[in-house]
Amino acid sequence: MFRHVDLCSGIGGFALGFEWAGLSKPVLFCDIEEWPRKILAKHWPDVPIAEDVKELANDPDRNVPDCDIITAGYPCQPFSFAGERRGAEDDRHIWPDIFSIVQRKRPAWCVFENVYGHISMGLDEVLSDLERESYAVRPFIVPACATDAPHRRDRVWIIARNVGDTRCRSSKEGRNTEEGQTCIRSEPASVNKRSGKDVADSDSAGLQGRENARDISQSGAQRNEQPPRRGERRNGQNWLPEPAVGRVANGIPRRVDRIKGLGNAIVPQVAQRIGETIKQIEAKGG
Repeated sequence: MFRHVDLCSGIGGFALGFEWAGLSKPVLFCDIEEWPRKILAKHWPDVPIAEDVKELANDPDRNVPDCDIITAGYPCQPFSFAGERRGAEDDRHIWPDIFSIVQRKRPAWCVFENVYGHISMGLDEVLSDLERESYAVRPFIVPACATDAPHRRDRVWIIARNVGDTRCRSSKEGRNTEEGQTCIRSEPASVNKRSGKDVADSDSAGLQGRENARDISQSGAQRNEQPPRRGERRNGQNWLPEPAVGRVANGIPRRVDRIKGLGNAIVPQVAQRIGETIKQIEAKGG
């Protein structure tokens, strides 16, 4: 099992999806919000939880354990079409801090998630930074309905693979485990940099038929199928009916925190598919 550092953890979607895939176990969480940290502590009581990525980035060698995979659903507000799109000028822009942790820990894999608006703002910086550190990197557009969820939720998933860590001693199989790291030797994949529109068009043919999303899963959207009805079981995924939460809801504790937590969460079923793909690549020896 890989050692997984999960930054901007939210309520643990990456950790849950990767555990479903049998890929990794978390060794560190980090989230700035109190309520998600309580959820993480409940479900992963033995995993330490940090509060601020910026504090971790001040001294990654001391603050972040050695790991094989780093994930982050870093804040979307700097890039979202729903906001002011201030990019690097937004106080919530923490990609430089996440990247500094990647530079110091050099995991075998990185997986990041953000909103569709990231394509036209900030994504090039992320890809260039990772490529400069000898990561083969490619972004994918994978909506929630790719795993037959009853909603679309287009998201950018960035998958990066360490292909050039010269500090590692390469074995015949192309792997290396010096200092607990796993480094894979291969030719970098070409980077697929797609430009975004001024407004996200959820009905566009381009989104419906993206080749890059097909690499992760054969989605219902790409097969021109309708999302499943509530409670319908399809392709092994059971999406239970979603409870209606109105403006006034009696008997639901921490309602605002719950809605915010779910809104910020990644779709763990997508993370599971990505984790399964990484696991298959590792099993084949790179």
